Amino acid sequence: MKFADIKNDVAFRKIFGSENHTEVLISFLNAILGFEGKDKIMEVTILNPYQLPKLRGGKVSILDVRATDQKKRQFIVEMQVAEKDGFDKRVLYYLTKSYTSQIQRADQYRKLKPAYFIGILDFSHTENPHYISRSRVLDIDTGEVTIKDVEFNFVELKKFNKAENELSTLTDKWIYFIKNAENLDLVPSNVDDKGLLTAYEEANQHTWTQEELDAYDYVDMREEDARAEIDAKLIKAEARGKEQAELKAEEEKKQIILALAKNGVLLPLIVQAVNKTAAEIAEIIAENKQRE
Repeated sequence: MKFADIKNDVAFRKIFGSENHTEVLISFLNAILGFEGKDKIMEVTILNPYQLPKLRGGKVSILDVRATDQKKRQFIVEMQVAEKDGFDKRVLYYLTKSYTSQIQRADQYRKLKPAYFIGILDFSHTENPHYISRSRVLDIDTGEVTIKDVEFNFVELKKFNKAENELSTLTDKWIYFIKNAENLDLVPSNVDDKGLLTAYEEANQHTWTQEELDAYDYVDMREEDARAEIDAKLIKAEARGKEQAELKAEEEKKQIILALAKNGVLLPLIVQAVNKTAAEIAEIIAENKQRE
């Protein structure tokens, strides 16, 4: 078997956003959010990943996976491989927009259902040492959850370091799959959950169409091009910084030479002080006299 990199946009949406295999998303959401008993998700409906603006000319948002369950609760699942400027604000914007879009008028607010954001991050984002962190609106003094309808969940892959034989929960097995699938040849023997087994099947590139494989490769190339562009800009910035530093140092040397000469310091001593030849020093002094 050859499993896809789940962090790739095409692979992620194919696996978690499939209308034909909703058992994958159901299993994942229940595992990550810890839903059991009456809270457990039994069915989901995959929603359009585009959040259209209510007003003409407004901003259109594109999300990785959007879904609602049998209780009409809203779920947004996103994969982020690199931290971007304004990430926190964007997450808040997406979830609150999904929350408010459930109703058409403000006087219908009682119909609003809870909304959950699940961000799978390939970078460190919080100070929480655990690989899953949950954020809610709390009273600062008492810790009471004062607003219960919105919740932000962050899965930080960099903090997950369990080996296959250490996977004790379904949550562990899901995160292991997302982080390590591309480096595996077989489905781990300890996987027995239907949704996760289906996820492994969907991640097997030998079952993909050529169109899906092409799209998957294109995303990889696009991301590599973006990384190369950033590297090129960094190299240019470093070169400019080095050049500016050298010009600044050269100007400082000139000012030292002129100051020493003005105070009657002999040429041989100036040569030793600034590490320049007598001819170069004489030229600097002559140019300065011409400007005067």
